[in-house]
Amino acid sequence: MATVTLDRPVVAAPGRVGGTVTGTGTLLRFMLRRDRIRLPAWTLGLALLMGYFATALETFVESPEDLEGLTAFSGSPAGALFGGPGFGFDALTIERFLAGQYGLYVAIGAGLMGLLTVVRHTRAEERSGRAELIRANVVGRHAQLTAALVLAATMAAVVAILIGGLMASRGYDLGGSLLFGASVGAVALVFAGVAAVTVQLSEYPRAASGAAGALLGAAFVLRGLGDMAAAQGSGGAWLSWLSPIGWSQQTAPYVYDRWWPLAISLAFAVTAAVGGYALSARRDFGAGLVPPRPGPARAAAWLDGPLALAFRLHRASLIGWSVGLLAAGLAYGSFTQPLLDGFTDAPEDMVAIMGGAENLLDGYLGTMGLTMALAVGVYTVLAMQTLRAEESEGRAESVLATAVSRSAWIGSHLAVTAVGVPWLLLVAGAGMGVGAAVSTGDAGSFGGLLLGHVAHTPAVWLLLAAAAVLYAVVPRALPLIWVVLGYGLVVGYFAPILEIPAGAVRLSPFAHVGEHPLEEVSVVAVMVLTVLAVVTAQVARLAFRRDVVGRT
Repeated sequence: MATVTLDRPVVAAPGRVGGTVTGTGTLLRFMLRRDRIRLPAWTLGLALLMGYFATALETFVESPEDLEGLTAFSGSPAGALFGGPGFGFDALTIERFLAGQYGLYVAIGAGLMGLLTVVRHTRAEERSGRAELIRANVVGRHAQLTAALVLAATMAAVVAILIGGLMASRGYDLGGSLLFGASVGAVALVFAGVAAVTVQLSEYPRAASGAAGALLGAAFVLRGLGDMAAAQGSGGAWLSWLSPIGWSQQTAPYVYDRWWPLAISLAFAVTAAVGGYALSARRDFGAGLVPPRPGPARAAAWLDGPLALAFRLHRASLIGWSVGLLAAGLAYGSFTQPLLDGFTDAPEDMVAIMGGAENLLDGYLGTMGLTMALAVGVYTVLAMQTLRAEESEGRAESVLATAVSRSAWIGSHLAVTAVGVPWLLLVAGAGMGVGAAVSTGDAGSFGGLLLGHVAHTPAVWLLLAAAAVLYAVVPRALPLIWVVLGYGLVVGYFAPILEIPAGAVRLSPFAHVGEHPLEEVSVVAVMVLTVLAVVTAQVARLAFRRDVVGRT
């Protein structure tokens, strides 16, 4: 078990012995020390991502006519799905486009930052045993949660200031820039509050972060459905107001400059945090309000082996992802026809990107295949982080003390996760196919849609294998794999708009197979990516043949 050494003991101030937040300041300083690399990586990373979008767009837009060419698409249901409600797009400016289209993705990153920070410093600490050592000092019951929330709020404020200052430094309106930065920070605050609740429900950090992440995904879907409905003038626009992401976008920076929607975000974050405090008082230390289901007294025969153990550990996550991707596929598929209608007035270059006027359906379905592949990529990265948790919490040591070899242990987890990749892509494609068939009244593209989704399997396998190598060689470097996934997202969606060179696009593993049914599946790319994935996975297994205890 890992140990924790504080700079000095946590000593309560006079008259505060036994206070529920005693020691919060010392714990906060300790968390800041632990996150001395993670904090600037998150905050500067989000700000630099926004800066990249701004620089690339300013390079691409050379005249007012270029902006006018983006207006039709951005204000369509398709633009609303991938960007937002499009406030002020009737008189489009660069800053309005940045806030209305690219701000969504920075806000999602901020939400992940907030929820992961709270889970890392609360439930993960309890699970590892470090919180027990800290609580042996004079530390209040709510001190750890309070310090984690203060840290998350600090990171949200830093992100807001950096993004607001960056936008203002480019000559954009100061008030709108500050509001835009605050709207991004508000998403981080909201999901920090959400995590304060989910960490009380389960005794496992993975379940807590998974539940909070599922709510972030639901917020994205609700916002997308509501904004699409608003763009096509039908009912359902109110769905955006059920989403914390939607609250931030409703501030309309550089257009209406409305600060009051952020009051909803702040009220929700405070309410969620208060709920987290209330729930924490109703559970025992180290336990969750939702107790784990007791297993049978005797294990089944099929559980005798590392492969069965790996499947058992990943089973709940696989089921949850299956349900989530099926629901997402059905939701996005059901809006296929409205999206196609929204492209009727799109500029010619945008229509060409989607495959031309005669291939809009195939172009949209191909893009959604890439979207689902990126989502399954998230699943694989989280699966590899499970191995990191198994090791740091001491359970891997117990397994490896038996006749199970190190290569067999990591190989079993890789095998289970690898089998889950085509399954999840198949489920997502089936949901998308059913939704599209109902929306368009034509089921002829169902088979091609399934193929287009499953064809991305080798690219996701290569991402999984790369994550395994990072974990096997330098476990602390595992979060770097998110950079690969994020790069795949940027070049997959924005390469034509941002004019990213073809050579840079090919660095993404998701850029080679082809977006079927718009493009033919490259059999050569499938074979090469599969071989690369197998070889890389074998490298990970060989690199893991050393003592895992105390690895950094």
